[in-house]
Amino acid sequence: MPKRKAAIAAGGVAALGAAAILLPNANASQDGASDDAAAPRTLKAADASDLASQLEGLLGDAFAGSYYDADDQQLVVNVIPGDNNNVIVQAKKAGAKVREVENSLAALDAGAQTLKSEATIPGTSWAVDPRTNKILVTADSTVTGAKWDQLESTVDSLGSGMATIKKSEGTFKTFLSGGDAIFAGGARCSAGFNVTAGDGSPAFLTAGHCGVAAAEWSDAEGGAPIATVDAATATFPGAGDFALVKYDDPATEAPSEVNLGDQTVAISQAAEAEVGLQVFRMGSTTGLNDGQVLGLNATVNYPEGTVTGLIQTDVCAEPGDSGGSLFTQDGLAIGLTSGGSGDCTVGGETFFQPVTTALEATGATLGAGDAAGDAGAGAGEEAGAGDAGAGQDAGAGEEAGAGEEAGLGEEVGVGEEAGADDSGLTEQH
Repeated sequence: MPKRKAAIAAGGVAALGAAAILLPNANASQDGASDDAAAPRTLKAADASDLASQLEGLLGDAFAGSYYDADDQQLVVNVIPGDNNNVIVQAKKAGAKVREVENSLAALDAGAQTLKSEATIPGTSWAVDPRTNKILVTADSTVTGAKWDQLESTVDSLGSGMATIKKSEGTFKTFLSGGDAIFAGGARCSAGFNVTAGDGSPAFLTAGHCGVAAAEWSDAEGGAPIATVDAATATFPGAGDFALVKYDDPATEAPSEVNLGDQTVAISQAAEAEVGLQVFRMGSTTGLNDGQVLGLNATVNYPEGTVTGLIQTDVCAEPGDSGGSLFTQDGLAIGLTSGGSGDCTVGGETFFQPVTTALEATGATLGAGDAAGDAGAGAGEEAGAGDAGAGQDAGAGEEAGAGEEAGLGEEVGVGEEAGADDSGLTEQH
């Protein structure tokens, strides 16, 4: 039998019902034109994230978080100046916009620890919001009565100016469902990003709660398994929500790209999220949606247990989107869909597992920037999985793809009727 391309090509799931419009890339390039060292530089989002990491090391305890101002395309850095004004000078020379704040990262971390010890209540979450220099505490609709009183009392104990509480209309849950995309029994999830496992075999990342739900996954409901969870990597609940799933056929081609239907976004490497960053999510239920990063290192108290180290966003998601890819329009892999509240009609919060953490924990590599060796088993177009693979005939093509039943094809992606061209992404609201 001829080898076939893997259907689960880096988030290659159908955009069922999505109304995504693809337009030319709008990211501004770093202008570097100002000779004034104190003038904030115009930065791409990825460059802003890199600069934030550098400044965190440079400024030490004076660094109090940062975020990306997408409108002005600038990095805003919070500092605790103390008696040393030099930290502000250093940050400005590096090209950041500097803002003096009261709460240090150490104080905010201490507040988060207090919430953990005294208010770990299912249906709650918290993350540091550098734009307000406070901890953003969110409670879903199940947090009422004595639970709400406990949460509110704990927040009040942190002192004024340390935290705020937000109510969410929905309920926090993982977005695993029964239906189409990648299947295991009655469960349905979405593939995240294709990677190369530490042993050189082709694999993909997905949500950990998908990985612990079933060991073997198929590209069609009731179909033969095409990939098996590396049980040692499946993490949920706990310090993350991720799993590595290895393709059963070692010849499977697993291109480093996100499939949007009739076109793809090439994924070059993994990157850290930055608050304010515009991001896009692809999932098997709701297709392509976008929003902004709201918080980092978020703690979410799901009914199944507490998960830490997540990215908080205002991107919508629904059951079946779990594990799907979160990325930028210029091809940076950011996260894997974990869970949240709401849906793509009313909106809500969605939390994502950082890809960088998942790669480090699993020993996998992603994209040209991270992959060991040349393309190997991690990229390709022509060859792919064998008989049990997910090729153009079995889940990625016209007959068993999204156009019919399996939900992994080309026909019901984000195609021409949804306003697609082949050049990039733009915001969807």
